[in-house]
Amino acid sequence: MGIPSADWLVRPIGPVDEAEVSAVLAERFGVTGTVHDLGSQQDRNYRVRTGTGDYVLKIANPASDPAALRAQCAAVERLSDVMSWLRLPRAHAGVDGEVVQRLSAGGADLVCRLLDYVPGEPIMDSRYLAPPVVARLGGLAGRVVAGLADFAGVEQERPLLWDLRNALTVVETLAPHLPDQERAARVLCASRAAHTLLEPYADRLPVQVIHGDVTDNNVVCEPAPDGRRMPVGVIDFGDLGLGWTAAELAVTCASVLHHHGAGPASVLPAVHAFHAARPLANEEVDALWPLVVLRTSVMVVSGQYDTLLDPGNSYASVALDREWAMFEAAVSVPAEVMTAQLRHALGRPSAQLLPVAEHTLLPGLPDDVASLDLSVSSEELHTGRWLAPDAETALARAALTAGHTAVGTRHGEFRLTRTIVDDSVPAATCALGVELHLAGPAEIRAPWAGTVTRHGDTGVTLHTGGLDLLLEGVGGEVQPGPVASGQPLGTVAAREGVRVLGVQLSRPCATGGRPPRFAAPDLAAGWLELCPDPTRLFLAPDAPSAAPDDAPLSVRDAQQAVAEAELLERREQSFATVQEHYFETPPQIERGWRHHLVDTRGRGYLDMLNNVTILGHGHPGLGEAVHRQWQRLNTNSRFHYASVVELSERLTGLLPAELDTVFLVNSGSEAVDLALRLAWAATGRQDVVAVEEAYHGWTYASDAVSTSIADNPNALASRPPWVHTVAAPNSYRGRHRGPQARRYAPEAAATIRELADQGRPLAAFVCEPYYGNAGGMALPDGYLRQVYEATRDVGGLCVADEVQVGYGRLGSHFWGFEQQGVVPDIVTVAKAMGNGHPLGAVITRREIADAYRTQGYFFSSAGGSPVSSVVGLTVLDALRDEDLQTNAREIGAYLKDRLLELAERHPLIGAVHGSGLYLGVEFVRDRESLEPATEETAAICDRLRELGVIVQPTSDRQCVLKIKPPLCLTRQSADVFADALDDVLTHGW
Repeated sequence: MGIPSADWLVRPIGPVDEAEVSAVLAERFGVTGTVHDLGSQQDRNYRVRTGTGDYVLKIANPASDPAALRAQCAAVERLSDVMSWLRLPRAHAGVDGEVVQRLSAGGADLVCRLLDYVPGEPIMDSRYLAPPVVARLGGLAGRVVAGLADFAGVEQERPLLWDLRNALTVVETLAPHLPDQERAARVLCASRAAHTLLEPYADRLPVQVIHGDVTDNNVVCEPAPDGRRMPVGVIDFGDLGLGWTAAELAVTCASVLHHHGAGPASVLPAVHAFHAARPLANEEVDALWPLVVLRTSVMVVSGQYDTLLDPGNSYASVALDREWAMFEAAVSVPAEVMTAQLRHALGRPSAQLLPVAEHTLLPGLPDDVASLDLSVSSEELHTGRWLAPDAETALARAALTAGHTAVGTRHGEFRLTRTIVDDSVPAATCALGVELHLAGPAEIRAPWAGTVTRHGDTGVTLHTGGLDLLLEGVGGEVQPGPVASGQPLGTVAAREGVRVLGVQLSRPCATGGRPPRFAAPDLAAGWLELCPDPTRLFLAPDAPSAAPDDAPLSVRDAQQAVAEAELLERREQSFATVQEHYFETPPQIERGWRHHLVDTRGRGYLDMLNNVTILGHGHPGLGEAVHRQWQRLNTNSRFHYASVVELSERLTGLLPAELDTVFLVNSGSEAVDLALRLAWAATGRQDVVAVEEAYHGWTYASDAVSTSIADNPNALASRPPWVHTVAAPNSYRGRHRGPQARRYAPEAAATIRELADQGRPLAAFVCEPYYGNAGGMALPDGYLRQVYEATRDVGGLCVADEVQVGYGRLGSHFWGFEQQGVVPDIVTVAKAMGNGHPLGAVITRREIADAYRTQGYFFSSAGGSPVSSVVGLTVLDALRDEDLQTNAREIGAYLKDRLLELAERHPLIGAVHGSGLYLGVEFVRDRESLEPATEETAAICDRLRELGVIVQPTSDRQCVLKIKPPLCLTRQSADVFADALDDVLTHGW
């Protein structure tokens, strides 16, 4: 553009003496107060505190035009009119009525303005920005440009440094001066490539007055209830001027990129929100990422140059690392990929036709190429087979051994075989090409004319105008240079007896280079547009296009047939919404193995939540046992067969001798319901005492004794008159804390005796023997001994609800009641008992069980069926054979120590509860008041999910992380969880 550097290179001004500042305030504005230097890149900003309010005195750089400063003030007034809710730095006129005042300081003639101090905090650090915060930034940028759309108060006579229309000139002018010429060369290369992509749209992009700097450190924020800093105001209009409207969004997006964990896809919430406020035209979408690259390039070179001009300017020098981080993130993927991703996100995918193949790539390839299913739903990848490094090759070899002459993978498939577990970064799982595994030799021919280059030992690229064909696994002597359509390119090379040809199409990028073979899910749509499906190259040129279901190498993954959003909508329409799901935008989970889950895009998650699957997901022994039994017999327990007897004997063998009789049911709710009915029948009474803040089930009786307001906000008000409650024995935040928690038991016992004195003796006392709903908290020592004694003194029965805590989860004990040194009259168990299969049990004494006959007979259709009984037996076998209780004790103790160490460094952690792998991390806003950090806990769970960890809140206050993973959890995975939590608490959520 040929702009003389003197027109826009601005030397920062030095500090102005605070006494001079105070004098200017008094003389020019009639204001007195204390001043504090706020720092600036080129101007000088001072916060002014007075008895009536706070202001900012902005002393402008000598290069600033007073007319431009007045325009900034006018723009603020315009936005204040159209967005009255937005906090803005409105200007105050001086004693002479002018908003711009002149002064002399340090031998220079300067101008200044007095602005409202905008309360709130900027996002000056590089902590994590959550999607809602990024969306708010983008939404603000969109509303600001919409508010300034017809603002005509700027006459821009000279080019401006930050006007992205001048970006390449700025970079080319400043880059030679940078001390790090290696970085300078990278910035120059990236800027020129971005400028090349931008040029076709430059003359068509809308131009208007823009703020030019709606960024993380030019907004002010207030903390939301969840602790996230949400932008509520815009400051610093110093870059106001004419510019491309899309540049406003590019500037905002660039500012997101230096934040912890951010990548190019992190800007998508900002783009959506901007587009909602001010719709983007197609050419603006196509220009956006080149503008982001140019913005970050300008920031790098200008920041470096400012430190050369003013080495003592800490404001500029501190920003250098984050400016480089923005640039690195912006160029981490080709701009063409991000443009395609942006188009996809906004529902505007490009329709680009592929050249027609004049010759078949592999003329000898048979028509019956077998398709290798490597998706998350593959039937060939059970029992963790997908984790093997050679899983793909092994499946292909098996298919070839079975008689197929060729086996092909599928383009665009999210491969389970590429999933990585115990990693905070999603793996690159989306296939951008295909591989053909061949049983015998095969010749390769050019499908069209082009130019051949070689890379590596067996790599060949056929360049054809706007499309490259990349081949891996080519043998023979292939000479680089022009080739005709149909000309031989070599043969499929054999390595260790295997012939594999990798085939990939790619549209060239301005920055050059070859595309990756796989893409991460968050950028898969963008990469797939640049790397289209090469399947047609294996078909005869005159072959009709195959329908998706008939194309063996096309994507047919059932889980990808319906977009996640559409599937969630179908769920809401057909599945009662009172059956809630985890997370507002839940991942679609279709695979589990041990203590990991996998969604349809191949993202692996550490499952720290699933206490139902105590053995872990996909347990091979359990699957095989169910399969065998289902093939043999499945009926109901009125028939006589061995497994129901064996399971009953195994259960009673794990309990004190007097608990000798078993009922088998389908769930924990049914188990607790039946336990209460047994107590009613055995005692002839109905009154029950339950502990507050507990959950026992959803049937009539189990729901009646469930007192948790998290599960039912009306639980305490709606319970029937036969249910009575005692205080939750919470030693951390209850009315008796620490050593005083010993008072809970005598108080509960007194309540039981008082009810009897009032003519309402108990039928039962029901309680979890380890306080589960509060987050895995041990009952005070001796609590159950005293309460059980009082219950039995009045003729009642003691019910231990072991649904969550039983089966070795505590590590130190197989049953929770053992930790209290008591023996209940009735024990209920479920969840872990079936490892996800609907199975529960009630175990009691013979005379209590026999008393139920006064109520009729008991029958559960599926409870105790042959399949359910085999499930129960297999779970017990695995718990024993795999020594999972010991694992729970050892890994649980290790994990708890890690969590306690985190509590020493992070004040949000108020306490770490629990034993074994039944733990809870309680978050509080203040360790003295114990104010629950409810909203923060939910946000932390969302962030942990982004880092590959599934966990959820529990307790009536929903401020406790519920940590109840499968008992096969490893030390490595425990570290992954602790490290992820440390990351979130350190860098934000």
